[in-house]
Amino acid sequence: MPLGGDLWALTARIRYGETDVTIPVPIAVKWAGDTPVLTLDRITLPGLGTFSSRVVLDGERYAGTWQHDDVGGHMFGRIERRATSAAPSSP
Repeated sequence: MPLGGDLWALTARIRYGETDVTIPVPIAVKWAGDTPVLTLDRITLPGLGTFSSRVVLDGERYAGTWQHDDVGGHMFGRIERRATSAAPSSP
C-alpha cells in the first residue's frame, strides 16, 4: 500500500525463535534505472528491534543485505507467486 512518495507499507511475516508476527513495515522503494531496491533504514519495530536492509529485485530473483541490531548477513533467492485457490466449479 503506498504511503506517499517512495514509501510503501508492506505486510511482513517475521518468524524467529518464539516470535511469529505479521505487521505492516514502512519500506522505501528506490530505483536504480528500472530496477527496484527495497530499502529499510534503521527502522525500529516495537518489541522486535531495529532493522536495516537493501534488497534488489530482478525478474524472479532477489538479493540483498540485512541488519537486525548487531547481527546481519546476506540473502538471495527466487520470488514465487503464491498459489491461488480456484473457485469451485458449477456442476
